Amino acid sequence: MADTASTIPATGTMCWNELLTTDVDKAKSFYTGLLGYTTRDMDMGPAGTYTLFVRDGKDLAGCMKTPQDGIPSSWLSYIAVDDVDASTRKAEQLGAHVCVPPTDIPNVGRFSVLTDPTGAAIGLLEHG
Repeated sequence: MADTASTIPATGTMCWNELLTTDVDKAKSFYTGLLGYTTRDMDMGPAGTYTLFVRDGKDLAGCMKTPQDGIPSSWLSYIAVDDVDASTRKAEQLGAHVCVPPTDIPNVGRFSVLTDPTGAAIGLLEHG
């Protein structure tokens, strides 16, 4: 995900954007053509291939196939947190629905995905 050579984002700031798409190859072609990005694929084991959008050697965003049929393509933004488990619990207490519980990402950190009380999706990311 985020370029490990860069500094860790400040807590509470947007730190990553991720495209979940029904057609990764079409999305790669679109964003490389529109924005001049290059791409780099990473094998994420059972989770499949994760594509990084790159410019000037810096990882800017990620892209992966939607995890199941029927989910529309969409962008998801992540907010940096110090403790994804505690932040997820607090969000749930405040009325959020947890879509993906706190989960480790090897060599990156830990994340969760939730929807706020209005139904808007957001990710939380704790860098390792």
